[in-house]
Amino acid sequence: MLDLKGKHIFIAGGSRGIGAAAAISAAKQGAAVSVNYLSNSAAADAVGKAVEAEGVPFFSIKADISEDGALDAAVDQAVEKLGPLTGLVVSAGVFEGYPVEEMTVEVWDRVMAINVRGTFLAVRAAARHMRSGGGSIVIYTSTAGQRGSAVMSAYATSKGAQILFMKSMALELASSKIRVNCVAPAWTETDMAAPSLDALGREKVAAGFPLGRIGLPQDIANATTFLLSDEAAFITGSTITVDGGMDMRG
Repeated sequence: MLDLKGKHIFIAGGSRGIGAAAAISAAKQGAAVSVNYLSNSAAADAVGKAVEAEGVPFFSIKADISEDGALDAAVDQAVEKLGPLTGLVVSAGVFEGYPVEEMTVEVWDRVMAINVRGTFLAVRAAARHMRSGGGSIVIYTSTAGQRGSAVMSAYATSKGAQILFMKSMALELASSKIRVNCVAPAWTETDMAAPSLDALGREKVAAGFPLGRIGLPQDIANATTFLLSDEAAFITGSTITVDGGMDMRG
């Protein structure tokens, strides 16, 4: 069994979806968990109850991942409450796009601000605390960032940028014993993906997976917990694809 006892994991965007699953999974393995949320305090409270039910401490704070300085302050407060930071999960993001002729600058900039700038700001905030003691950073990208995606070019571009940022940080932070990796899900059953899955038809989407089903948040959380643990001590600069084999079909 993976062991995260004695670790403190901050999850940027940990109040719902995959981030919430990662928070609860880390708690089940003994980690103290802190999360930020944008607006839904009730969702963050629900995650907190699930975390604390595992007998570990929890802290949540409202912070906009795309706002310069917001996560610096949030992580500072989390460390003050729960102790030294040993892990970061970057889960906050938006799934948005249009055909290129219909894409507005506002949509493009919003996607980049949250998915790319937000990732940079989260890692910057965490690295300041982790430099002295090492640890693990996990960034949620997407299979769209590995292969591109028609109609969702802004999203796919932002996810591809996350992968290159991860590789850059893996090189930059290695001397401080900070490992940096990505997890790349395909379609996953979250509230963010639900409208698209409804429009496409879940049975049709599921049929595209060699394993015959759509991913679940727990599938992604399991890979995340592994990367956060000491069992992954020699893994950095890598992207773990968790997609039920979908990418093999192109």
